Amino acid sequence: MATKETTAAVPKSDSKPEPKPKRRTRERILEVSLRLFNDFGEPNVTTQLIADEMEISPGNLYYHFHSKDEILEAIFEEFERRITQTLAAPARGVARVEDIWLFMQMLFDNIWTYRFLYRDLHDLVSRNRIVETHFKQILAHKMRTAALICEGLVTTGEMKPTSRAELETLAVNMTVLATHWLSFEFVRNPRQTLDQAALTRGAFQVMSLAAPYLDGRARELYRKMSGQYAAP
Repeated sequence: MATKETTAAVPKSDSKPEPKPKRRTRERILEVSLRLFNDFGEPNVTTQLIADEMEISPGNLYYHFHSKDEILEAIFEEFERRITQTLAAPARGVARVEDIWLFMQMLFDNIWTYRFLYRDLHDLVSRNRIVETHFKQILAHKMRTAALICEGLVTTGEMKPTSRAELETLAVNMTVLATHWLSFEFVRNPRQTLDQAALTRGAFQVMSLAAPYLDGRARELYRKMSGQYAAP
């Protein structure tokens, strides 16, 4: 009898594995959704497709996100956090051409990670108020950062002195090219899978806008880069 009592006293929960935290399912939904959005375009992905890809029920997905827009906004929030950190980097040091090239690569890495936002930008902005208002702020931040970079290059003597109006125009043009380069690459080769090499070419093309203003060592460095990164 004592043996039976001892066996009965063992809690049943000890023999079962602990359930996975619910937060992990939420993270997986965002990871899978981002991959599907990037591969097929956000407008072409449904919540049913996301659930099927994860091998979970639609009800399980809706427990964490009530709609695809909620998934989109959660992904956009993470994108905004990351790109804001990147755009703040040039303000922390003296601008040199090498640093600007590294910054451009970091910026385009963010664009690559969330490339569906840039490829489907017009559609997303036209129907999602959060994306519309926040992306507008991101564009303004990009223009401020581009202007700051150019001013820094003038200060270090790597860019020829020019008027404030010219610097602001250059900053706008750099922002436009960085924002829409992915769309250009996609339309140019719509049946070809985009890769990160296309984004590296984009980073170089943005720098090329500043090339006529570069001077001395910076001009020579740009000339060497041209043979390696110029778009075909």
